[in-house]
This record gives sequence, C-alpha cells and structure tokens, in this order.
Amino acid sequence: MSDEHDTPAPEAPAAEAPETGAAPAEEGLPAFGRWLARERELRGLTRDEVTRAIKLAPGVVEALESGEEARIPPRAYVVGYLRGYAAAVGLDPDEVVLRFEEAAGPVEARARRARRGTDPRVLAGAALALAVAAAAAWAMLGR
Repeated sequence: MSDEHDTPAPEAPAAEAPETGAAPAEEGLPAFGRWLARERELRGLTRDEVTRAIKLAPGVVEALESGEEARIPPRAYVVGYLRGYAAAVGLDPDEVVLRFEEAAGPVEARARRARRGTDPRVLAGAALALAVAAAAAWAMLGR
C-alpha cells in the first residue's frame, strides 16, 4: 500500500513542470526554445516586439526560440542576447542564462559536436597547404 501512496506524489511535480517551465533541462535546447517562446506569449508579446526592443535581427530571436543548436549563435553572443531577451520579456536574466546553460550542456560537449561537423575537404585543403609550404621551405633550405 505504501507503494500506491508513493506513486501520486511524483506525479504532482511532473504535472506542474509544464506550468513552471522546468522542462528545458530535461529535453535540451528545443525545450528551452519552447520555454522562451511560451514565456513571451504568456506576457502578450509578439516575436517582432521583442526583436525591436532588443534591436536584434529577427533570425536571431527565431533561432533562440527554435532551440536548434545549429541556428543558435556562439556562446559569446548568445548570453548577451538572452539577457536582452529576458529584460524585454520581463524574465530574470540570470535565470534565463542558467536555463540555457543547463539545456545546452557542457561547453566541451558542444565543442566536440561542432568539431564533428568539420568538412573533410577543409581538412584536406589545410593539409595540402601545409605540404606545399613544407616543400617550399625544403627547396629554399636546399639551395
């Protein structure tokens, strides 16, 4: 019987999670983006109003709200953008940045994912340029 009483207690916080916006850490950047958009909408603001208030390109605000990692600006910029977004929407900037960091995961993991996307042709071109430079240096030293 105690097992039956333990089951409802965990369900109550889970039901409250969507209202409080606690999901971003659990689902990553897409959930974080949905949370941002929902908070903006709850305050009756359009994406265009926020874009004008923080003086950013519409694509930047769309990227933040999409939660698509490939579209989100580099971290050096995104923290400032999120602070401006939070101020325009009426959210605590520190909380928004913290939620982003939790959703995005460790910086090292993002860097590894970014490196995996390097085009092999770029690496081959760099190796070729290095080989040509080495051959030129060899020829100059040999004379």
